[in-house]
Amino acid sequence: MQTEKVIDHIVDWLKTYATNANISGFVVGISGGIDSATTSSLCAKTGLRVLCVEMPIHQPPSHVTRAQEHIAQLKQRFANVSDVRVNLTDTFETLKSALPLASESDDLFLSLANTRARLRMSTLYYFAGLHKYLVAGTGNKVEDFGVGFYTKYGDGGVDLSPIADLMKSEVYNIAAALGVPESIQQAKPTDGLWGDDRSDEDQIGASYDDLEWAMLQDEKGKTATDFEGHKRQVFEIYKRFNTANKHKMEPIPVCIIPENLKE
Repeated sequence: MQTEKVIDHIVDWLKTYATNANISGFVVGISGGIDSATTSSLCAKTGLRVLCVEMPIHQPPSHVTRAQEHIAQLKQRFANVSDVRVNLTDTFETLKSALPLASESDDLFLSLANTRARLRMSTLYYFAGLHKYLVAGTGNKVEDFGVGFYTKYGDGGVDLSPIADLMKSEVYNIAAALGVPESIQQAKPTDGLWGDDRSDEDQIGASYDDLEWAMLQDEKGKTATDFEGHKRQVFEIYKRFNTANKHKMEPIPVCIIPENLKE
């Protein structure tokens, strides 16, 4: 990958899109992870205003520290960057207390994790509406179009996606070239939705390197029977997530009414 040229291409794309939309800046949710750090750095390079939003909900201290380190560094490098911190922990707990009681289960915990992401999406759009900015998505290609590892109408609810055509490994290359803090480059990827340090790999069962490999093999028309051992296991994990999460990647189904029924 021609890293510097890819960076210039994304920055030009962001600036052109915002200019054509008559928008003066971007809102980016900052998690302390590689994707949000890369996305916000790319937005900052446009010269347009960038609002970095921290939205902790029972967040582990390490996530908060990395997010704040990145924001401080970005503000030092770019005069067009500002930040705001909105602690959503009490809001999340208030919503939980208003909901009917449910017995503890994996479905309950996953629903609450997704609720965190949707609270954050609503917060980002509050600031986007207030300042007439665009919400910049932070999803990469393997997350958005491979395993669908994001929350529908949560971190998947955005106005534009600057890094969604980049594999995770390519995001790391871009991040290094952009000077993203080493602490973020070296941290294990995590969605930060569980209140602990579980990584994406812990949840999926495969590393991003493995998932990228499986995604490329799937695009070549390969099937699980083409592989053995670890490779077969990884491919099956990829296909399981890819199949289950198709509803996130495809347009919302619309029930088309036959014209003769409208007469």
